[in-house]
Amino acid sequence: MSMSAQTRHERRADSQKQLQTLVSSRTETLSLYSRLAANKPFKSNKSTQKLLQEFCASLIDYTAGAHFQLYRFIDERKERRKRVNEVAERIYPNIVDSTQQILDFNDKYDCQDHCENFDRLETDLSTLGVILADRIEMEDKLIEALAVPRDE
Repeated sequence: MSMSAQTRHERRADSQKQLQTLVSSRTETLSLYSRLAANKPFKSNKSTQKLLQEFCASLIDYTAGAHFQLYRFIDERKERRKRVNEVAERIYPNIVDSTQQILDFNDKYDCQDHCENFDRLETDLSTLGVILADRIEMEDKLIEALAVPRDE
């Protein structure tokens, strides 16, 4: 195997590993979302606060991981595959918007000892669920484009 072919192979393997990490993080976040949503009606107690904190941490890890594992190359204009760039161009503005909404949710609910007002949590969590579903659909389109090997 030539050096450039081996380098491409290593980059693809690394890229696949990063995508698997992203999907795993996303799955963990969705699992925590489901566990939290199952606690309706929300009561201000230590159990709910702890689960909410765990969910917020996972949500931010997933969001940051997506940026570093998926969107960084697009944002830095380092992606060379035309199909990937076309998909990214369509979805990236919406990804940025969803990231801001995720950060807003986290800012509102990621508090260690002062999250006692859960009056809007059900509504905010429902809204976040729609945002996450849309984001995942967009991410999957980009992941699908990334899975197609570049013409050699």
